[in-house]
Amino acid sequence: MVIDFSEISKILIIRLSSLGDVLLTTPLIRNIKKKNPAIQIDFVVRDKFFEAVQNNSNLNKIYKYVNSKSEKESLFTSLSSKKYDLVIDLQNNLRSKEILRQLHSKFLHFNKSNFRKFLLVHFKINLLKDASQIPLRYAEAAGIDKLDNEGLDFYTENLTNTLLKKDVKYIGLCPGAKHFTKRWPKEYFIDLGKKLETAGFKIVLFGGAEEIQICNDIESALSNAINLSNTSLLQVGADMKLCDAIYTNDSGLMHLALAVGIPVLTFFGSTVKEFGFFPYNAKSIVLENENLSCRPCTHIGRKSCPKIHFKCMLEIKSELAYSSLTKLAG
Repeated sequence: MVIDFSEISKILIIRLSSLGDVLLTTPLIRNIKKKNPAIQIDFVVRDKFFEAVQNNSNLNKIYKYVNSKSEKESLFTSLSSKKYDLVIDLQNNLRSKEILRQLHSKFLHFNKSNFRKFLLVHFKINLLKDASQIPLRYAEAAGIDKLDNEGLDFYTENLTNTLLKKDVKYIGLCPGAKHFTKRWPKEYFIDLGKKLETAGFKIVLFGGAEEIQICNDIESALSNAINLSNTSLLQVGADMKLCDAIYTNDSGLMHLALAVGIPVLTFFGSTVKEFGFFPYNAKSIVLENENLSCRPCTHIGRKSCPKIHFKCMLEIKSELAYSSLTKLAG
């Protein structure tokens, strides 16, 4: 079903988490605004990921979702008073459905294809081989038949408080990811970092509060790396803009790097392109082991390799990662 947004004056989009998923909504937001520049687009997001859309000029009002009874009641009161023409639920879980129940508006929701993901993970029955990337699936859920050819959006508002200089060749390393099976080994990042330093690059380490230790470890093993872990998301985006390229796992920071227009080399271990989260409309190289019958072993990540060998990551050597940078630049 295609929606005529020229006939709609006010909509609400719900995507509560996580960082990458929120950034992947930005092509949809941009294209709705292109179809009707006068439309009011409001957005609900978990407070933890507010910065991902904080400066998005295509949004009128951004509501923070906080998981406490009083905060939710206040949010529900504010939203219900808006009387939206349409609500687009891209989260489609118990929390977003709770929001929908308060609004009494026409709504559309995102189909997560959970059964097809289950078949692919557990039985290797692939009904997702022709599936589109997540921004295109969001668009389909919202009733848009086509997106523009641009990528993701992230706005830093020209932050200048940085340790980086404009005349230095920086390569960013993002060694973190929420789940173990989505993390390229720390030792491989160290070896890659040493190769890059020998080639004349200066290493910049990015990560959130959960990645402070791994970034510290890598910094200690390298000659002169700059450790920018645990800074604000807006600052990370501004600092990434000064890098020549970013190496990252399949994580929210991968999508952030893409959103600020920096070439990305990304490691995919336990997950695969069929889930829709490969780099979207940007200069990138995906490094993955395509010769394993056990992939994917999960659609989100696991705390350990169920086969013990962890070949999906261990067989992606630092030599390949290093040589791929030349291909990316070519």
